[in-house]
Amino acid sequence: MGNPPLIVGLLVNGVVYAAIFIVVAFLISRFTSEIAWRSFLVLFLFIAAGLYIVFAVRAGESAIWVVGELVGIAIFGGIGLLGLRGSLWWLVGAWVMHPLWDVGLHHLGPGRSFAPETYTIACLSFDLLVAAYITIVYGLGLTGGRTDQRPEMAPVSLSTAPIHGDIRRVGPGPIRAS
Repeated sequence: MGNPPLIVGLLVNGVVYAAIFIVVAFLISRFTSEIAWRSFLVLFLFIAAGLYIVFAVRAGESAIWVVGELVGIAIFGGIGLLGLRGSLWWLVGAWVMHPLWDVGLHHLGPGRSFAPETYTIACLSFDLLVAAYITIVYGLGLTGGRTDQRPEMAPVSLSTAPIHGDIRRVGPGPIRAS
């Protein structure tokens, strides 16, 4: 099942790749819309799960395995898609659960025959750090990119001074008499 120094090195690789991913995700979140940021996170969740199809096909695994990997894509991608327009906790959940698929099925389980250890172990730290990043960003309310993507405030009327005695314009609505 691999030697401990190799596993530690692979976990470190996952940390490095996650750091790069998080920097790119952060830049997307700052310079584009929130939906672009969420889409980036969901897209890479699909890619992370989808690479197992590539590994299975390259190893000549049966159609049953490929279908099983498609089920994994449907599960993780489907949960991720719930976070596209809904709560970001769906995305966090998908990224947290994906290492169970990586390690449980592809490192310790029968998928070990075709899934490279260099991917399955690195994914453990990568996926969990991405989930932590989303949790921190969401928890601190740092989602949303450019300021023009944020909800607008109601316009303020410049005519708040009394007009003809006690009649005032309050906000953008009609003129009201008090």
